[in-house]
Amino acid sequence: MTLPGDLPLSMTEPMTRVATQDLGDFVSVPGADLVFTQDGAGQYLSFYWRESEQYRLNSAEVVCRSMEETFAPAASVPYLKRVRQVLDYLLPVRFEYPFRYAEEYLVFDLTISPILMPHGTATTAVVMGKFLYSATQEKALEVINTLVHSSVSSRSERYHKRLTQVVWNIRRSLDLETIWQQTVDGLGEALGVSRCVIFPYKPSDVRLKAVAEYRQLSLKPMLGTELEVLEETYIGQALATLKPVSCVANRTGCESGSEEGSPSMLAIATCYQDHPNGLIILHQTDSLRVWNDVEIDLLQEIADQVGTGVAHATLLEESRSLAEELQRVNDSLMQQHQELEEARRQAEAASRLKSDFLANTSHELRTPLNGMIGFLKLVMDGMADDPEEQTQFIQEAYRSAIHLLNIINDILDIAKIEAGKMQLDLNPIKLDDLLTEVDNFTRPQAEQKRLSFEIRTPETRDDVILYGNYQRLLQVMLNLVGNAIKFTHQGEIMITAEVMPGKIVVQNEEKPGMVKLALPIQVSAFL
Repeated sequence: MTLPGDLPLSMTEPMTRVATQDLGDFVSVPGADLVFTQDGAGQYLSFYWRESEQYRLNSAEVVCRSMEETFAPAASVPYLKRVRQVLDYLLPVRFEYPFRYAEEYLVFDLTISPILMPHGTATTAVVMGKFLYSATQEKALEVINTLVHSSVSSRSERYHKRLTQVVWNIRRSLDLETIWQQTVDGLGEALGVSRCVIFPYKPSDVRLKAVAEYRQLSLKPMLGTELEVLEETYIGQALATLKPVSCVANRTGCESGSEEGSPSMLAIATCYQDHPNGLIILHQTDSLRVWNDVEIDLLQEIADQVGTGVAHATLLEESRSLAEELQRVNDSLMQQHQELEEARRQAEAASRLKSDFLANTSHELRTPLNGMIGFLKLVMDGMADDPEEQTQFIQEAYRSAIHLLNIINDILDIAKIEAGKMQLDLNPIKLDDLLTEVDNFTRPQAEQKRLSFEIRTPETRDDVILYGNYQRLLQVMLNLVGNAIKFTHQGEIMITAEVMPGKIVVQNEEKPGMVKLALPIQVSAFL
């Protein structure tokens, strides 16, 4: 009697789905005379046998009990070894095995499948059996001995386990580089090939570039190598048919893609929804290798899984890129919105300031202009009592005109400042003249508020000459003193001028020192 071969990898998922149903559903499965689930130690977790009533076996008495106590394998050790292999390698197996009950030996055609958990392991198995015949004890032992002597080799077991693990690794990963590298490493190690290379593919590609590689150390790397789709016949055939294409070196269409001295190659396309998205190429450099049907079927299954994993990872990567781009655009729009909002606030503030400035400027312009018109009107109407008074009226009109001219110059200076073209002309200024002008303008205001007003100048024999812009210094001093008077309700306003010797460079010119003008707020000017 020969041992039936293991089931192909593609049956793993259907069997897993069946195993998760209630056992009552198996009654309708054709040929399922015996169905139960068990763990690796040989304990029933659920149980169904079509002939239970005939043999007066209560299924409830079997569950959660050891096989040795009830409906038991004729020899438990070989049987449980097979079960543990199924759980370890995650692959279903099919074989004949006798069970013993009520002094009878019943031979079943069994199919044992792992119940896969989400993390890719299995601790329980589902067993489906079709009754074949009743046997004597001698015949039952013969079936067991045949099974023991026809067990699969350890290399084959590692081969299947490794390929199954490759599939599960691909399913759990959504990173393209991880999928590519795990695929070539898993296939290369499991199949014992000299080299395994994977190439991504798009319908518009005319060249394929190697992105992951498994190779023996004696071979030169192919990572980054490009292959022409049209020049390599076997590549176009694999991509067009979605079937594995094997070829031999020095065969037409196979030369340039082969490793020098590589007798055998196998190319298989990865695909998703019947559209190729990659190509796996296997090299065998040390011998002429013929790929058997089991290997081809397994490679086809893995290629489909790789294609699905690549498609999902690509979609995830594209969605992430799109999300990042949308986030970047959203951040840019938010930044632009904030900038526009800030610009709007600044424009509104500038508009208010300009409105206030125009209102204040119109008032400032009107005051000296009214003074000029008033004094000149008095002269024109002959209201002056004598020439001296007439001269006084004309002088006041002149002073108002000069004041108006200064206001207009200030307005023009503001326009220059906004245009970035403001330049100050620095000229010699007598400190006494500056302070005298400040005194003439501000003392009446201080006396009107009954404040004491005093200006203290440096005790020097010669005039103190400043180097600066007279109009701007006067404007600053008048503003500061005016504010001091405005916010001082009693006491005194004192301006002090102090000469501070020391070499200072101003506009590439060396000056002998500076003068510090002190108020509640200090102002400095260079000598």
